[in-house]
Amino acid sequence: MKLLSVDTLDKAREKILERVTVWPLQSEIVSLDNAQDRILAEDLYSPCDIPGFDRSTVDGYALKATDTAAAGEAIPVFLKLKGNVSMGECTPLSINCGECVYVPTGGMLPQGADAVVMIEHCESASDGIAVYESVAVGAGVALSTEDVKKGALLLKRGTLIRPQEIGALAASGIMSLSVFSPFNLGIISTGDELIPPEQEPRPGEIRDINSYALKAQVQKRAFTVTGTQLLSDNEEGLEAALKEALAENDIVIISGGSSQGEKDITAKLIDKVARPGVFTQGLALKPGKPTILGWDEESQALLAGLPGHPVAAMMVFELLLGWLHDKLFKLNPPFQIPARISCNVPGAPGRAVCQGVILHKEEGGYSAEPVFGKSATITTLTQADGYFIIDLNKEGLKKGESVMVQLF
Repeated sequence: MKLLSVDTLDKAREKILERVTVWPLQSEIVSLDNAQDRILAEDLYSPCDIPGFDRSTVDGYALKATDTAAAGEAIPVFLKLKGNVSMGECTPLSINCGECVYVPTGGMLPQGADAVVMIEHCESASDGIAVYESVAVGAGVALSTEDVKKGALLLKRGTLIRPQEIGALAASGIMSLSVFSPFNLGIISTGDELIPPEQEPRPGEIRDINSYALKAQVQKRAFTVTGTQLLSDNEEGLEAALKEALAENDIVIISGGSSQGEKDITAKLIDKVARPGVFTQGLALKPGKPTILGWDEESQALLAGLPGHPVAAMMVFELLLGWLHDKLFKLNPPFQIPARISCNVPGAPGRAVCQGVILHKEEGGYSAEPVFGKSATITTLTQADGYFIIDLNKEGLKKGESVMVQLF
């Protein structure tokens, strides 16, 4: 077996990027109904003005703002009521000085009006409407191009489509769009002690966590899970599964079997089925030291041997494959929250430390309370809001030091 030095997180990322540059970014057309959580593959320009006509943003009376200059709570101004605007219709009404028209929220503004006074500040009078509030031009009004002008850039290439983007696309009448095609990813979870979660474990057995947790992490991103497999530590069976997974995936995750135990055979198998095989054997990271990375030139697939312990597996996924996802699609860096650490946190000699924390809102910002626990205990992640990283060159952090917390 090849002897490889342990890589830092940055070095491992650099090695991954060197290899996946051969992956083409492909696109496909999806309907608006199926666009959420996809990544836009092209700039989109609005085919129309939004909202498309001048309309009222309140229930009230459309008028000329200058007519309300002398209005107040004690002394109203009186305006002649010309009529009502109906919702969803193009109004033929227009006003002159001294006149007003009732307009519901979203109704079209009549010709000549430049403001709307809320109905709460008006009352009916014998000869029209009494207005008790002075308003400025534009009050209570959304202009035809106020949201988006026809031909303006609506969404940039690389935008993650969230519910708010879905709304903007619907407002523009865009019912199909080009998004990046997802990369395929397969998950193999290994261990003689693992059983499906629906089964009752006997002494010495544990339920498979990683297949489900990693699949959920993958599905948050523009990856497609082609399948998950739960296998025992049988070299022949694992080799066959790995060969099959390489044929249909861009990324293959092998969870478990990556440390130095008697049955930990991930590195051996990667070197056996892939060429050139393993390029990283161990990360200078806590948790995550047993991580193995490999590459198969024939299938142009990345192989990631993640630790068997759930916390370590999920954190390494975030720091390597989650990071890779954002790099491939040129997404903005994840938002981080500055906080002050609430107690001393030790480092790990020769390793960076990924530390989960609970955030507490305090006057002037946030404090970060570390969640301590072993990497085999999944509940340490369920308690945490996010994490920060202590550099491998630091002995630790002292209470009150500033950290940047990445939210889960």
